[in-house]
Amino acid sequence: MKMLILTGPQGSGNHLFAKIFSRHPAVKGWVMNDFWEGHHTEPFSKYWHNPELLKDYKWDNEYYVTSISCPYYRDKQPHYPKYNEFIKAIPFKKEIAIIGRDPTILYNQQTRVRGKHTLNLDKFKVLSSAHFISTELLLLYKEEYLKYLSKLLDFPIEICTDDIINANEKYIKAVDRQPLDDIVQRVSLIES
Repeated sequence: MKMLILTGPQGSGNHLFAKIFSRHPAVKGWVMNDFWEGHHTEPFSKYWHNPELLKDYKWDNEYYVTSISCPYYRDKQPHYPKYNEFIKAIPFKKEIAIIGRDPTILYNQQTRVRGKHTLNLDKFKVLSSAHFISTELLLLYKEEYLKYLSKLLDFPIEICTDDIINANEKYIKAVDRQPLDDIVQRVSLIES
C-alpha cells in the first residue's frame, strides 16, 4: 500500500495534480464532480484537520492520494497542514510531493483570490524527504512529464492531458520591446 501526499502553496496546482493522480483506476483519491471544488470535499479533508481520526480509517485500496494546500482555508480562516501528525498516522509507505509554480503567478493568484499573499515556504521545511513537482513542467511537457512523475514517485498515473488547461495564460501579458532584444538578435546572426 502507498499514499501520495500532494501539497503546495495555495494556487500552485493542488487541484490539478489531485485530479491527475486520482483518475487512475487503481488509485483512491479526490474525484471531483465539477471543474473545481473546495478542499472540504477532498476525501481526507477531515483527517488533515484532525489526523488522530486516521486510526479508525478503513484502508481498503492499494494506492491513495491526498491533496492539501498550505495554507488551506476552513471556516474562512487559514490553517496550516499538520504534516508531521498526518504522515505519522498513515500506517504504510508514503511519498510526498510539493507542488511548485511561478512565484509571480502565485503572488497574483493569491492576492486576487485571498486578498493577500499567503505564501510561507517555511511551512514546507518539515517535509525534508519530499519530491518537488512543477505545474509549469506539466504544462510544457504534458504526457512526458506524467510518465516521468509516475516513475519518480513509483505511483500509477493515467497518462492523459486532454482536460488540462493552461491557467497561466490569464496572468501572462506581452511586453514591449526590451533593450536586451537587440543584443540577442545581433548575437543570433553571428556565424560560428
